[in-house]
Amino acid sequence: AGMGFCSEDRKVEGIIPDMSVADNLTLALMPALKRSGLLDEAAQRVVVERFIKSIGIKCVSPDQKIRELSGGNQQKVLLARWLAMNPKLLILDEPTRGIDVGAKAEIQSLIRKAADAGLGVLMISSELEEIVEGADRVFVLRDGRTVLELDKADITEHAVMGAMAHGAWSVVQPGLAE
Repeated sequence: AGMGFCSEDRKVEGIIPDMSVADNLTLALMPALKRSGLLDEAAQRVVVERFIKSIGIKCVSPDQKIRELSGGNQQKVLLARWLAMNPKLLILDEPTRGIDVGAKAEIQSLIRKAADAGLGVLMISSELEEIVEGADRVFVLRDGRTVLELDKADITEHAVMGAMAHGAWSVVQPGLAE
């Protein structure tokens, strides 16, 4: 697959609440998991068990309804869905919104490991700490235009916050009035 996308609203645009963890996790893989038009349940089980273990999804069983999981574990299932596709690019829109601090740290670690392994990650986040600690590159956009671009060594809370709060013209082009 070329790319995967995790929406900021996992409950409306991500999970299918009445489906199992296994079916939610392998939803994007379904065409590849079919044999003679039927789901190869053994192949599905292998994929699901591998990701439950490697990502640390806490569930009673793969057959448990995803709606019964915590928000953090639902988000891990969505990440696993796209990681199972082995995409070149993963777009994550507010990947840690609405989850507890522990799950947030786990998800940030998963994203970093995937990026370090060569996956292109485009993360949209309004959490400044997440941006400063996790990004290799930062772009601040305003009205559809890039107003600030920073490489890893230059990413600071001050620079990003200044661009977000005051408009980047004073950051990018000192001396120009807003």
